[in-house]
Amino acid sequence: MKKTIVHFLLVGFLFFFQSSEALANEPATFPVSGQAAILMEQSSGRVLYSKNEHQPLKIASITKIMTAILAIESGKLDETVTVSKRAEGTEGSSLYLVAGEKLTLRDLVYGLMLRSGNDAAIAIAEHVGGSVEGFVFLMNEKAEEIGMSNTLFRNPHGLDTDEDHLSSAYDMALLTQYAMENEEYREISSTKDYRSKGDKVRVFHNKNRLLTEKYSYSTGGKTGYTKLAKRTLVSTASKDGLDLIAVTLNAPDDWDDHMHMFNWGFDHYSLERLVSKGQLKSKVDPFYEGNLYVPYDVVYPLTTEEKSQLQSALTLKHPPKRGKFTDQELLDPIGKLAFTVDGKTIESIPLYYQAQEEEHVSLFQKIGRLLTFIIGVRPL
Repeated sequence: MKKTIVHFLLVGFLFFFQSSEALANEPATFPVSGQAAILMEQSSGRVLYSKNEHQPLKIASITKIMTAILAIESGKLDETVTVSKRAEGTEGSSLYLVAGEKLTLRDLVYGLMLRSGNDAAIAIAEHVGGSVEGFVFLMNEKAEEIGMSNTLFRNPHGLDTDEDHLSSAYDMALLTQYAMENEEYREISSTKDYRSKGDKVRVFHNKNRLLTEKYSYSTGGKTGYTKLAKRTLVSTASKDGLDLIAVTLNAPDDWDDHMHMFNWGFDHYSLERLVSKGQLKSKVDPFYEGNLYVPYDVVYPLTTEEKSQLQSALTLKHPPKRGKFTDQELLDPIGKLAFTVDGKTIESIPLYYQAQEEEHVSLFQKIGRLLTFIIGVRPL
């Protein structure tokens, strides 16, 4: 049977924003030296500024963000790694590891991220992936999982050993967004100095000058440089609850590029709570009123002008003729809540039916909803 859909337009009911003179939606006027660049809001993934963001380019040592997150996710950080001859002989920036030397994987990841050790990248790859080649397979597998569609990894360090070792500014922002969800990664990325605990004690000072001296809102990142890639940089910053990710590729003035992007983003955008998890308070059909459930908080970066244009609309199934949903039907969304700015949808959230008199949702329903979220079923 074809299901009837009921639409409700909620304008100015769920949300009220004071209008003011808009700083909003002004085109970015700051200079960006990078061949490619992007500014992304971390929680939503909204792109606030971009320049050639999907162009595949050489990325140098920001490759090591992928190497680091795979090492962290392996669960082996406290394991001891014995440095191989292959790792010892790696060219470029180095921790000066010696074959036979023993360090924890954790020490190697800190050396990888703070000092950009290419030898550390090889040692990590061999320990986590069984071989460098096996680890590179894992890198590309993770890239596909994250949605990095313009990326191909050929090594764990970013050296110019392969012509087609490439990524884009957008893909590297996606990777950083993913990595920043990991507490261990956030801790390592934001560390200014670290003292290793291996056979030979080493002190690592972070090469990221935004973090160590230039930008007070910096929360971490990764530098990169090779002769072919030139300067590459990924950095993160946070101010007033707004978390931003910036990426530049082939950017001679990357420190300034990132500060310009961050300052512009913080000046023009604020993170707004569109709706909170729990019962949705709205006046709709009496059958649904007070019984609509939002499964998660929704926040989104908006300019002042966009906040004044924000609207929301409900789409709901027609109430069942029998007067109630079956337990099976309660496992599925019964509608969605969509948010628009200037007529364009920015977010859409599934809604569930949960009667007010229910003090507790049944275990059957909770499991079903959890499975629904895990497999990624969101709006209708």
